[in-house]
Amino acid sequence: MQTLRTLPPVRWASVHPRLAAWIVLALGMVILLVIEARDVGLLPGQWIALIVATVLVAGACIWIVSWEDSDEEDADEAKAVVVPKDDKPA
Repeated sequence: MQTLRTLPPVRWASVHPRLAAWIVLALGMVILLVIEARDVGLLPGQWIALIVATVLVAGACIWIVSWEDSDEEDADEAKAVVVPKDDKPA
């Protein structure tokens, strides 16, 4: 398992998890788009527009999913902050 982490693509993906997820999701969505729409008879400009829109939708999906990550990070930071009590009598 350690040798897997030394591979450059895996190391890059661990440093940039959201970008890597966007690339993987976009690639899968574009592959499905091409498979499903290959017999429709689209023009080259239409293919480009569909592929660009698909990549942008994949990015929006990853961005929305990452909202939950930031909520968890905020909760962890809130737990880590310790407010000292004021022991002095008023």
